[in-house]
Order: sequence, then structure tokens, then C-alpha cells
Amino acid sequence: MLKRKLTLRKIIICLIFIVVLFSLLLTDLLVSKSINENSISKEEEKALAIARIVAQSEVVQVGLKEGESEEIQHYANEVRELAEVLFVVVMDMNGIRYSHPNREYVGKPFMGGDETLALEGNEYSSISEGTLTTSLRSFTPVINDRNEQIGAVAVGISLENLQDIINQNHKNIVLGSILGLLLGLIGAVLIANYIKKTLYGLEPSAIAKILEERSAMLQSVHEGIVAVDKDGKITLVNKSAKKMFKKAGLPEEPTGMEVNKYLPMTGLERVLKTGKPELGAELSINGMTFLVNRVPLIVDDQIIGAISTIRDKTEVKELAKQLTGVKLYVDALRAQSHEVKNNLHVILGMVRIGAYEQLKSFILQLVNHKNHEISQVTDIKDAVLSGFLLGKLSYARECDVNLTIKSENVVPETNSADTIHEVITIIGNLVNNAIEATENTTFKKVDVRLSFDRNLLKIEVKDTGPGIKSEDMADIFEKGFSTKGKDRGYGLVLVKKSIDHLGGNLTIDTLKGLGTTVTVEIPYEAEVDSID
Repeated sequence: MLKRKLTLRKIIICLIFIVVLFSLLLTDLLVSKSINENSISKEEEKALAIARIVAQSEVVQVGLKEGESEEIQHYANEVRELAEVLFVVVMDMNGIRYSHPNREYVGKPFMGGDETLALEGNEYSSISEGTLTTSLRSFTPVINDRNEQIGAVAVGISLENLQDIINQNHKNIVLGSILGLLLGLIGAVLIANYIKKTLYGLEPSAIAKILEERSAMLQSVHEGIVAVDKDGKITLVNKSAKKMFKKAGLPEEPTGMEVNKYLPMTGLERVLKTGKPELGAELSINGMTFLVNRVPLIVDDQIIGAISTIRDKTEVKELAKQLTGVKLYVDALRAQSHEVKNNLHVILGMVRIGAYEQLKSFILQLVNHKNHEISQVTDIKDAVLSGFLLGKLSYARECDVNLTIKSENVVPETNSADTIHEVITIIGNLVNNAIEATENTTFKKVDVRLSFDRNLLKIEVKDTGPGIKSEDMADIFEKGFSTKGKDRGYGLVLVKKSIDHLGGNLTIDTLKGLGTTVTVEIPYEAEVDSID
């Protein structure tokens, strides 16, 4: 059976508890030792102070000089009682006691063997066993007014009393340690709960898993990602961003650098200051253009950083071209398909009612009409472009618009698939705009003229619409600008981009109520075989 892993809360509580316990035990040991030493030292000083006072008293000085012990005995016992010590013993130079708590020992030699140094004029303390019990003894010599030693004084303190003092001090330390341990345990629980709350209740393994998943996701996405902290230092750059930066000639590993030094025009510092996202912006780096989104990272209403997603504009443009071209192709095919279905329904109806003569005339009319349409694109040698224009003829009929296509000379095939795609984008959007412009007019007509000369293709699209207002001319190439409602205003933008991509030019002639003529001239390199 697998052992359950300890939770982060339990680990924190146990760790803090052990640290506090160890600290208190170590403190208890050191403090107890220090207090014991201080207690002993204090008692020694007390005993020596009493011994000095007794040694300098007139009663002791006179009694030793005259050999009288009665007054010394009385005085020494008074001092012993007042000072609460075990004994106060006065002895002459032969070690004979002149005082003792037990009168029977007065006149007898001092016992313990540790008085010798005191009779030689030294002051000190020692521990020894005497007639009473083992005690801490402090000795001092008795010096008369002629500076001659005439005896010594010994003051004893019971070791039992001293041990009681030490035990009481240790008891206080233990109680303090227990209280500290309880406070430490409470603090550990509070800290553990706070950390757990800060981590949203997640365990370290869960956090590590989330971090690994986050890193894997950020590194696997196709878009480049750059993140900065609140000070503007780069904290994250994924693999895609590194590849883009390398392609643009920048260092591959900018992590830790200030973003304004690595990418002066990135705009992330501005987002950090304003807290406002910037979407769909363009960023140029050493001649390369990128599309970027910049958003602030906000936690608890505080900006803690910013993140930018980066994508090579070339890829986006290619995708836009493909989507635009596909939409135009689909519209053309849909119009043709719809027209064919309508004609088939008519033919089926005539067959069912047996109107064969009318069916014959209808089919001949369709054939002639289709031959007429095909004749309009005969001089356009590129099969893709001619097929596309045929689809536009069907779309115009569906919209009840008279669309005519005329080639003033042969338009050869181009040696560039990119060029023909741009041409389709230009013609498709211009024709769509022209057809929509005639929607509310009585005479609905759109003319498309093509001419080719010296690798230059001229496209002219003319409609009978109401024209473009003079106040709108400055905005017609702005993305999203349209007089036809919301979610419009992209056709002329795509036309302008395609023309700029090919290095061509565009002119617009318009008069209110008389329609609009758009003329485009673009480079168009023809295949040699198609010219021949």
C-alpha cells in the first residue's frame, strides 16, 4: 500500500514546530547553563561580601586579639541569621573555631581541609563537606590595624538551597519554553493556512504540473510570446518568438534584459503605464513587419506585467490572400451554380409539359448567351482569370446588373501565380463594389475593361452608381470604413494592399449621380509562350 504524501500544510507545520522546538531546547540548555553559573557566582559574591564584613568588624578583631570567643560567637550567629546562610565561622591562625552554629564545635579545629589558603592570606571560594553538610564556602583573611593577619572568616551556603534556586530558575525556563512552543505551533498553523490560501489550495506537485503544462503550451504555440514584469524586464520568450527575433537579426535569448533596450518600439512599457490593451498593432524590426497584440497582466487590480503575442505579417498576408481569393472563387462558382440550377429547372419544366419547340429555342438562347459571355473573355489567356470573370458575369445577372467585360487586346498568361491571385483580388472587389453601387439605381450597368502593354496591365471598372461623396474620399481606404453598414469596409483596403504589393497605382474618377470609374495599372510579366 502506497504511503500518502504529506500535504504542504502539514509539512510547513511540522517544519516550523521542529525548528521552534530545537531552538527552544538549545536556548534552554544554554540559558540554564548560564543561569546556573550566574547563580553560583552570585552566591559566591554574597558569601565573600558577608565574610569581608565579619572580618572587618571590631568584635572579631578584638575577640581574636584577646582570644575571647563568646562575643564573636554571638555576633557570627546574628549575621548568619540575618544573611540566611548555612554558617559563619571565625577562626584564628591555628584554625581553631571562635564561632559555629553548633556551640559544641567552638574551640575545635575547622573541618574540611580547604581553609589552609585562607590562613595564608588568600581570599577564595570552594565546595567542601564540613560538620554540617556539603556547602559552598567563601574564605577571607582577618587583618588587624597593623596589617597583620590574625585569623580568617568562612561563610558557608548550603548546596541544597543553591540547588533549589537553580531548579526554580530552570522551572521558569521550561515553562517559558513550553509557552514559546505553543505560540510557535499556533504561528505555524497560521502561516501554513496563509501560504495554502496564497497558493489557492494547491499542493507543490500540482503547482509543478501546472507550471510544466504552462511552459509546454507557451512553447508549442505558433505565435511568438514575450512577457515582461512590472519593471519592464523580459521574463519569458517562447520558441516561436526566438525564431522570429533570430530572423530579424536580434539575439535569441533576451530573457532578463530590459524590453526597451531589446525592442525599443515594442510598446509593452506603454501598456504597463496605461494598463490598456493594444490589439492588431504593427511592429517593424530591421525591415520585418510583425502583427502584435499587447495586453497588461492584472492581479488584484495591480499591473504585475504585460504580455505580447507576435506573428509574422507575411504569414498573415498570405493567409488573408488565400481566404480572400477563395471567397471570390466561391462567390463566382456559387453564382454559376445557381444560374445553372435555375436553367435546369426551366428545362425540366418544359420537358414535362412537352414544350419541345420552346425548349429548343431556350437552349439555343442559352448557348448563344453563353457563347456571348465566353467571347467577352476570349482574349484573356489565363484560364483562372477568365473562369473567374465568367463567374462574375453570372453573379451580375443574379443581381440584375448588366456586366460587360472587354479586352482591348490579348491579356497573356502571367509567369507568377502570386500576380494572378492579386489581379483576381483587385478585379473581384472592384466589381463587387460596382455591382453594389448600382443597387438602388434605375440603369444598372458595370463595365470592365482590360488592356495589356509592355508588361503593364490596365484594369478599368466603371459603374452607373451614385458616385462617391467628396467628404468620404479621404477615408475609403481605411479599414472598416463603409457607407453600407457594420462589418463592411474591407474591399478597397484589400485592393489597395494588392496594388501596393505589385507596385502599381490606382486612380478614382467620380461625380455625384454619374457613377464612378476606378483605373488600376499594375506590373504584369507575361509568359513568353503566351505572347508568341
